Amino acid sequence: MILCMLALLSGCSQAAPAPVVNETGTVSAIRERGVLRVGTAGDYQPMSYFDPETGEYVGFDAELAEDLAVALGVDIEYVATSWPTLMDDTLAGKFDLAICGITITDARKEQALMSRGYLGNGKTVLCRAEDADKYTSLEAINRPEVRVMENPGGLNEKFARANLPDATLIIHDVNQEIPGLVASGEADVMITEIMEAGFYVGRDSRLAAPLIYEPFTHGELGVLMPKGSEELLGYVNTFLEREKNSGRIDELAEEYIYRYISDDGEEELEPAA
Repeated sequence: MILCMLALLSGCSQAAPAPVVNETGTVSAIRERGVLRVGTAGDYQPMSYFDPETGEYVGFDAELAEDLAVALGVDIEYVATSWPTLMDDTLAGKFDLAICGITITDARKEQALMSRGYLGNGKTVLCRAEDADKYTSLEAINRPEVRVMENPGGLNEKFARANLPDATLIIHDVNQEIPGLVASGEADVMITEIMEAGFYVGRDSRLAAPLIYEPFTHGELGVLMPKGSEELLGYVNTFLEREKNSGRIDELAEEYIYRYISDDGEEELEPAA
């Protein structure tokens, strides 16, 4: 977002300038424009994925963003971003907010604003079904002969670099291709979130997620927006609380995540409080 310019002080007797306000990130500005601009990488099944066949964005976060636009009484416009450029694009004001499976982190909160968490997540393992008993710990994966494939710029790559220094790390630009490459033997492991792992296990019987109920990390997904959008942040937090209380978050989670994870009575992963 383009921040309002501070007035220059012309003398010591002049009052201090007013705080910087992100005019374009206010609820009234969005309603006046008639469009909510939503940033998304569009490569993250089942959260937000651009379907090239239909030309539409689909998934949990796509529906959540559309609910938000309806609540605001405006249309929705998706703005393409990428994981390496997500923060820069947010700070540059290329969109009002970003919703695409974004984990809340202290580093992100230092640079920008993040909503309260709306869905629990965590880093886990996606591997071939035949190797499900093999890759059940970081120690088992952190070996030179184990090929770990990740997309560039996101937290999955950062986690792999920090926790699997001895494994062979392969960077692949197209995130949604990685599960298939693991299944076909081009790589052995993908470190990814619970949601993505469960989704692809449901889509491909060659894959397994042996630690889906015991992830390496525990976090929450949130909505990202630039500083100066405090009014919009308050609106989004209230909206998310309503979505949770109405059962909408649970409905979306069942549709896009849980039904792909387990159908055998195991304990389900709950949405964030």
